[in-house]
Amino acid sequence: MTTTTTNLGAGSEDRVMATAQQILKSLNTPKEVREDMLLIFSSFDNRLSNITDLINENSDSAGVRFDAAEKVILQWDSSSSSSNADASRHSLPWEDSPDEAAEYLSAVDEILHLVADMSIRSDNKIMDRAETAIQMAMSRLEDEFRLVLIRNTVPLDSERLYGSIRRVSLSFAANDGEIGDEFESFAEVDSERGCFHERGPSFGDDLCVDLINPDAVMELKEIADRMINAGYEKECVQAYSNVRRDALDECLVILGVEKLSIEEVQKIEWKALDEKMKKWIQAVKITVRVLLNGEKRLCDQIFNGSNSIKEICFNETGKGCVMQLLNFGEAVAIGKRSSEKLFRILDMFDVLADALLEFEMMFTDEYMCTEAKGVLAGLGDAAKGTFLEFENAVKNEASKKPMQNGEIHPLTRYVMNYVKLLVDYSETLNSLLENDEDEADGLKSEDGELETMTPFAKRLLLLISSLESNLEEKSKLYEDGALHCIFLMNNNLYIVQKVKDSELRKLLGDNWVRKRRGSIRQYATSYLRTCWTKALHCLKDEGIGGSSNNASKVALKERFKSFNACFEDIYRIQTGWKVPDPQLREELRISISEKVIPAYRSFMGRFGSQLESGRHAGKYIKYTPEDLENYLLDLFEGSPLVLHHMRRKST
Repeated sequence: MTTTTTNLGAGSEDRVMATAQQILKSLNTPKEVREDMLLIFSSFDNRLSNITDLINENSDSAGVRFDAAEKVILQWDSSSSSSNADASRHSLPWEDSPDEAAEYLSAVDEILHLVADMSIRSDNKIMDRAETAIQMAMSRLEDEFRLVLIRNTVPLDSERLYGSIRRVSLSFAANDGEIGDEFESFAEVDSERGCFHERGPSFGDDLCVDLINPDAVMELKEIADRMINAGYEKECVQAYSNVRRDALDECLVILGVEKLSIEEVQKIEWKALDEKMKKWIQAVKITVRVLLNGEKRLCDQIFNGSNSIKEICFNETGKGCVMQLLNFGEAVAIGKRSSEKLFRILDMFDVLADALLEFEMMFTDEYMCTEAKGVLAGLGDAAKGTFLEFENAVKNEASKKPMQNGEIHPLTRYVMNYVKLLVDYSETLNSLLENDEDEADGLKSEDGELETMTPFAKRLLLLISSLESNLEEKSKLYEDGALHCIFLMNNNLYIVQKVKDSELRKLLGDNWVRKRRGSIRQYATSYLRTCWTKALHCLKDEGIGGSSNNASKVALKERFKSFNACFEDIYRIQTGWKVPDPQLREELRISISEKVIPAYRSFMGRFGSQLESGRHAGKYIKYTPEDLENYLLDLFEGSPLVLHHMRRKST
């Protein structure tokens, strides 16, 4: 076969050479096969024989570059170090030897480039060495990646976080042991024995912390890029997730969250459990707002070249701490229900509801979000069930020991302080109770108010109605009809004041307040009628026998003696009764004074002169109207005055 020579220009010749060279490289054939192909090419055009020098030159250059890169990788491999000096040098932390680290990464890049560019694929021996070098490099980089992560993890500064927390505190205190165990923590807000129910922490909008030393992030990214380019993304993700998962677990420990089984949680006494629930609420907020957001940001920075790797890495890293928090929430949700737990459960529900919105945006793992939704539903059921059980407890509370002085019953204090705090959860309770309004069907409203009431307001109305019915039953424990009225006045006024002076008024309405005030006035009228009718009867003219000038002195003496005895008996007893509200106490005294003092002054003016002229007049006319008015000021103070304290205050 005759070799031909084609007359081509220099540019065309270069193109022919380049095309032939590319064909040979793309075929990725052994050296012997390439030589045969060159002979074939040369038989067509003798100028193509020059390509042999080019290919040999490129092949030699690639081999030299590979040898240099391989040497660097082997030097850094501790099993391949040939001297103690090398071993010592290469045991230095990655961050402490930046020049060597940069050299190592360049060597890895070189080998990956040569393999990807097919420059050495034609040589099987070099390819075997390349694969070995890549494996060694990836093992080394994985170790360094892990160590850089560990050494640069920033411990969680809980004091700084807690310093950023704004707390909302709701106060309550213990009762005096007059009622059942289920009503054991709420009383007056200003009680010295008060403790606090904290709604939990809220954070400023600018709260942001570094989970990893910022200087190390670029180093981590450089290592991650090489591992991913080499096809070792699985090992990289696993190394990252293992280290960061442990770091997040340690953060939970710092926040006071322990790893507890459901059985262990359910065995914890209430006071200890309350503390753990508070810490859990704080931990959820910090985990979502600080830890997971920081972890998401870190994954974005280190793995910004691949969305799928970022998602997998974040899911695997955050899953452990989130599941630990959810397990505690589930244990609380299925635990024993009691009224004092309701506020904490509602706090847990609210914080998890907010967290769930964040979970759905951050996690692509549906399992995680499904688990969170399940725990949230369980907490909602627990809160609703606890509230309904509280209603039943109020309705059925059956303590039989009457308040000695007619004062406010501990049940009243407990329930009203309880519901006053519940108003802060109106939105949550409305959502939980909106489909459970059957119990409210028995409520009565003349003005159609129920139609405009929220589900929570209806339940409150039912609850307070149950309390009022219970108090009505307890008032029957008093044999003294007047004390019965004082007890109902005190307790109903306390209920009205708690409603009027809080957000409860918006829920129950002004009309509800007006009706209850009308009931209090009716009780006051009943008190006056029950208590003072006998004394006032002594001051009537009937039965005295004649006009003021010829009335029977015997009858007059008896009337004054009877009045004195009635008044002194009332004074002795009712100075020991208690009306805590100063306004109600004053109104009662005025009402008594308006009825008794004018009647006594009139009676004394008509008949007093007939006795004052006789002997022992002071035995019968013991008090002036002014004396009586002064004595009335001692009523309802809760400090009983015995009979011998009764003495004339004016002479």
